[in-house]
Amino acid sequence: MAETISYKPTDGLTYDPNDPHYWNERALDKEVTRVFEVCHGCRMCFKYCDSFPSLFDLLDNKYDGDVTRLNRADKQRVMDECFQCKLCEVQCPYTPRDGHEFQLDFPKLVHRYQAQRAAHEGPTLRDVALRDPDQTASLARASLGLANKMNRVSAHRWFMEKVVGIHRDKQLPDFAATTFDRWATQTGRAGQVPGGEVVLFQTCYVQHNEPQIGKDTVEVLERNGVDVRCQRDLQCCGMPAWERGDLHRVRAKIHHNVALLEPHVQAGAQVVAINPTCSMMLRREWPELVEREHRQRVQAIADAVRDPGEFLWGLRKQDRFNTEFASKPDVERFAYHVPCHLRAQSVGFKGRDLIRKLLALEPTTVMECCGHDGTNAMKVEGFEYSKRVGKKAFEQMQDPKTELWATDCPLAAIQFEQHAGVRPMHPMTILARAYRGDSFAPEIAPKPNDGKRRLPILAAESPKPAPDKANKDNS
Repeated sequence: MAETISYKPTDGLTYDPNDPHYWNERALDKEVTRVFEVCHGCRMCFKYCDSFPSLFDLLDNKYDGDVTRLNRADKQRVMDECFQCKLCEVQCPYTPRDGHEFQLDFPKLVHRYQAQRAAHEGPTLRDVALRDPDQTASLARASLGLANKMNRVSAHRWFMEKVVGIHRDKQLPDFAATTFDRWATQTGRAGQVPGGEVVLFQTCYVQHNEPQIGKDTVEVLERNGVDVRCQRDLQCCGMPAWERGDLHRVRAKIHHNVALLEPHVQAGAQVVAINPTCSMMLRREWPELVEREHRQRVQAIADAVRDPGEFLWGLRKQDRFNTEFASKPDVERFAYHVPCHLRAQSVGFKGRDLIRKLLALEPTTVMECCGHDGTNAMKVEGFEYSKRVGKKAFEQMQDPKTELWATDCPLAAIQFEQHAGVRPMHPMTILARAYRGDSFAPEIAPKPNDGKRRLPILAAESPKPAPDKANKDNS
């Protein structure tokens, strides 16, 4: 008969990488056993990633309900099937956030497991390729556009799959020829004295892949009278590295970014982070991952973080809130996908609410996970898995009555473009187009199966400031 296992924390409980227990393998194993027992008894999270169905299947059909008998390989399988969507933590009633005595946070348990694993085994070639988007983008830009072309060549994609482990059919984002930093510098929005109302954390994706989203965000904020500052040389938030348990690299990113953001926050600015994954990292993960002696400084940055829609929604009662638009979509409804990492922050869906309020459109809210989740959908083992996870979201976004689609997550937009045949725009892009008077003609994407990137029609460039503000530095 299986031994009774207490649901209450063991002496191995910690989610703090500064605690020596965090790195103790036996202490971790105690918590893995306890958490598996709690999840086995609860089963609320059966519908999320495969970690839970796999765990329940193993216990029901292989281990006769005894979590203490799970072997190392099966534990690793359960951990590897978590792709950090955070939805189980959002729904779980037993979390530290809820103040429950069980103190259960499954995604952080997985992070701890992967951190120990990375410390013991070191990075794989795929880890090196995916853990630092800034390095990858620098190499891609140095190829003068060759990287984008090669990502469309079947032989090259076959090679990437066999050698690196990136699925040959995964639609990958193009790398922009000009970074957001360069645009911000040329238009005089970077290099200003720290301060203003907002300093933009543009995110590595906007910086390297779709700078237009950043330009649109700046334009929308400026049209609402917001003093926006753009800080050069910000780096990735660190989530791709932390997915791989690389704490050293994550901390290096935190320290680099905090040093650049801190003068703005100390001068009274809020940090508007465009991508929900990045705002979640800054707001919730950075203060817990950094060394203890730096936590107060990092917490001050975390407290200043806002989602773009969240910040703009806070201005709606002010006279400067701009409701004058040059064009509006000729539709009655729009489909809005809620990114999982936005749900994890518990700040509401203000991008959706702004479109509804300002453009008088009725939303269809798609709450299902799209399955992309960082780099999960790019992996050989994650590509088909991500399609299965995202199936319900794809179907809901394909409503034939819908001709306008939105999501705050640019990676989710790629997932929908490839698997649902629609092109969601960032809420800030939709609002920027309306302010500019751009067309909202339906943009139905072909449904590709070959991994080729099909870009949506780009919006017009946002206006530049007066010539005397322009900075000619092209670096």
